[in-house]
Amino acid sequence: MTRTIEQAFELARMRFAEIGVDVDAAMARLDKLPVSMHCWQGDDVRGFENPQGALTGGIQATGNYPGRARNATELRADLEQALLLIPGPKRLNLHAIYLESDTPVGRNEIEPRHFANWVEWAKTNGLGLDFNPSCFSHPLSENGFTLACANDEIRQFWIDHCKASRKVSAWFGEQLGTPSVMNIWIPDGMKDLPIDRFAPRQRLLNSLDEIISEKLSPAHHIDAVESKLFGIGAESYTAGSNEFYFGYAASRQTALCLDAGHFHPTETISDKISTAMLYVPRLLLHVTRPVRWDSDHVVLLDDETQAIAHEIVRQQLFDKVHIGLDFFDASINRIAAWVIGTRNAKKALLRALLEPVEQLKTLEQEGDYTARLALLEEHKSLPWQAVWEAYCLRHDVPADASWLEDVRHYEKQTLSKR
Repeated sequence: MTRTIEQAFELARMRFAEIGVDVDAAMARLDKLPVSMHCWQGDDVRGFENPQGALTGGIQATGNYPGRARNATELRADLEQALLLIPGPKRLNLHAIYLESDTPVGRNEIEPRHFANWVEWAKTNGLGLDFNPSCFSHPLSENGFTLACANDEIRQFWIDHCKASRKVSAWFGEQLGTPSVMNIWIPDGMKDLPIDRFAPRQRLLNSLDEIISEKLSPAHHIDAVESKLFGIGAESYTAGSNEFYFGYAASRQTALCLDAGHFHPTETISDKISTAMLYVPRLLLHVTRPVRWDSDHVVLLDDETQAIAHEIVRQQLFDKVHIGLDFFDASINRIAAWVIGTRNAKKALLRALLEPVEQLKTLEQEGDYTARLALLEEHKSLPWQAVWEAYCLRHDVPADASWLEDVRHYEKQTLSKR
């Protein structure tokens, strides 16, 4: 099989060379584009603070597939199995609720030491870490408001939690030599029509200003903020709307997080990337797959995933866009979900890197839209799959669906015994 893949790759190399694309350069660039895998796929967003507690904040993980990780040791083992089956650079995105402590720790009191095992594990596996405050599934978020809460004490608790999270994030960056992107998302909103839409947003703005008031080195830490159209229990109003966070990120020059599931079904974040980059220094992308609502299904190699990758590559946003995944499916093997979603994100990036971008831009500038469309469509038939398989071989991971056998073996030997 290896020889067949190599032969197909040589033919693909020649085919892409005919249109001016260097496949080796494309693969080298892909080796510099890490995708940040999300830890919460492995345990249905439960975390280790109170893993038996109910999910709140509009978050639901449906299904009861056997083998959910019950502690950090199991979760790291599951991640290692997934990492073995995904080619190229990766990162890991942690939520604050994935701390490790022998005694209860208030979220406003988390410290770097509570994540020391994660850092050592990341060093061993050559990974960077990203971070998130966890402003959900907590007694002080049950009224539907955190950073926008009218209660001063509750609001201050969440401000302090986010401040503590920034210190953890910066420590990640310092320890691992790569900046940690810390994303703030809150569930604040109302189920029915509010009378005062302004006051919660004013409180949210003030809270965020207090959170980021301490300047941290961008070599260690990057602040990001994330909007949402609606959520369960917040169908009519979210304090952190797209307009709010776009304005905040632009005025405060933080990174802006665009989540593929946080907009109206007729909107796409791929079209928002070029606009946002005019006003904000960086983007964080949460690549996911909504189905009729923000349901965070496993990423497919679908039109929007490909369009997101095209925007990153066509505009050369390699140093300004951070790519993360955000889905959680408890109805299928959780490790397989990681592998499918992450491989698809990387496939989309490779396909975009194999596009003759400069030639297409020239045709567009010359007004030759006929040739532009023709080349775009013919490009879809070029043998990018052969390049992908060769890329997998170079990273010593399965080039085809045979990776599923490894997952099945791990399920039989490990997951089934939990």
